[in-house]
Amino acid sequence: MNEIMSKLLSQEEELQFASFTNEDALQLGLLIVEIAKAEFEKGIAVHIENDEHPLFTHYMKGTSQGNRYWIHTKKNVVNHYGNSSLYVGEMFKDKGTTFKESSDLPESDYQGEGGSFPITVRGQGKVGTVTVTGLTGEEDHYLAVEGIRKYLSRK
Repeated sequence: MNEIMSKLLSQEEELQFASFTNEDALQLGLLIVEIAKAEFEKGIAVHIENDEHPLFTHYMKGTSQGNRYWIHTKKNVVNHYGNSSLYVGEMFKDKGTTFKESSDLPESDYQGEGGSFPITVRGQGKVGTVTVTGLTGEEDHYLAVEGIRKYLSRK
């Protein structure tokens, strides 16, 4: 396991909720949009869902139909592997290959690119996903993580 993977797993361990409600999803989504507006000049799309259904979706100005594809494919990676989509992509790189070459999953439904992060409740496990798209995979990941970090610090 490389240094990047260790850091990403540390984030997943650190950024866990005591509980996660529909109201948490709304407030987290709005916070991520606020951070994106303050720190980036480009629009993003944010999608938050529990393991049952969508709870928050917002497409900022400048997003497109393509953002739907990236939300779908990145969150599917988190749901399949249980880790952030950036971690999964790094996991394949660490093995000397790529997600595309070696995952045996269809590109139409899975992409090992950064931007989707598991929503985890301590003692319960993964209960959903937060997905950001519109920037680089690393920037999308940063927005998801920074949003969760700031949200948890307010609670």
